[in-house]
Amino acid sequence: MLLGIVFFVVITLLIGLLNWRALRWLDSSFGLGKPAVRVLAVLLAGSWLCILAGRFASRAGYDLPEALFVVAFAVQLAALISVGLLLPLDLVRGVLRVYSGLKRNRERGAAGKAVPAEVLAPAAASTRITTRREFASQVAVGSAFLIGGGSSIYGALVGRHDYVVEEVPLRLPGLSRAFDGFSIVQLSDLHIGQFVHDAELAAAEELVRSTRADLIVLTGDLVDHDPRFAERLGRFARRLQPLARYGVAAISGNHDYYAGIEPVVDALRRGGARVLRNEAVVLGDAAAGVALLGVDDVRAPRFGEHGPDVARAVDALPRLGGRTAPARDLPRVLLCHNPVYFEAAQGHVGLQLSGHTHGGQVNPLVRPADWVLRHGWIAGLYEAQGSRLYVNRGFGTAGPPARVGAPPEVTRIVLTA
Repeated sequence: MLLGIVFFVVITLLIGLLNWRALRWLDSSFGLGKPAVRVLAVLLAGSWLCILAGRFASRAGYDLPEALFVVAFAVQLAALISVGLLLPLDLVRGVLRVYSGLKRNRERGAAGKAVPAEVLAPAAASTRITTRREFASQVAVGSAFLIGGGSSIYGALVGRHDYVVEEVPLRLPGLSRAFDGFSIVQLSDLHIGQFVHDAELAAAEELVRSTRADLIVLTGDLVDHDPRFAERLGRFARRLQPLARYGVAAISGNHDYYAGIEPVVDALRRGGARVLRNEAVVLGDAAAGVALLGVDDVRAPRFGEHGPDVARAVDALPRLGGRTAPARDLPRVLLCHNPVYFEAAQGHVGLQLSGHTHGGQVNPLVRPADWVLRHGWIAGLYEAQGSRLYVNRGFGTAGPPARVGAPPEVTRIVLTA
């Protein structure tokens, strides 16, 4: 409880600082005047209060109109992107201020010495320099806010629904000829909730149907944060079940724990999905099939659970498929929500399928996640110690309901022998 309050206060202070800086940039560059500044301040503060009200209302079992929530997030996201793009200019200005201050101190230190006339810039030249600087500042600030606003609007209205199917052919060492061409369709980070409704799930279902999957896997963060939406997940899993020869397998993500892991797992199982919690199943024959492993999320211990354990999942294999020895030697595909677990899994599995990162979700011009996530496993295919990792960009959104430069995906992985 205390940690949640501290987090809320810190985030609110950061948002307030961000909004204040955005207003300062606009006012200092364009001379907006007090009435315009007040209007923008009310817009920024109102949008943040709307987001907070929406979150609290959702936890109480009520939902604000989605359009209002989307607009509020779009305003805050536009401010965040714009100020982020202007950070280099902020740094340059800071350096110039320090340099100017040092220069003035040196001139004052030359006590009793008159400053030579030839080093004094004429008033007209000084005015021209100031005018050029003001114009350059207006161009930079205007461009940043244009990019920020445009990216935010695109991401909210178009980007989060710009679904793609990624085809990933992948050689899996030890795969039998009988499984050559076996297709695994991955959906991750659905975040079923206020911004992912039946319409979005219907789009996902149609995309999965078009892939003609042998197996469908759901790799965590299936419900956003509210257990009310677990039943919607269960109905979705039941609709997916007949679309693949081997049905649906699922694992948990951190948001599933925030929502309540038991309602989520129960809904999945009643929907016909096999939920793997440090467990394994054998696809096909135990002597010539594929070992499908699934582990819990890395944050599960915070909720009193065991956490991801690939060794425990592997130990489950001899109890499956009848013939014990061949089952342990089958090529292994691991489902784990957070790609950071690849550090522990590499060398023990042939392939790990993850999500969690959303591919950065909002990447205007650059991908900030590359600077934040130390392992660098953001999106796509990676390899280490003979193991492969594929990181799915996810289908839904977390935080702002927008995607820029990270389109939502359904992944079709085709295994080759």
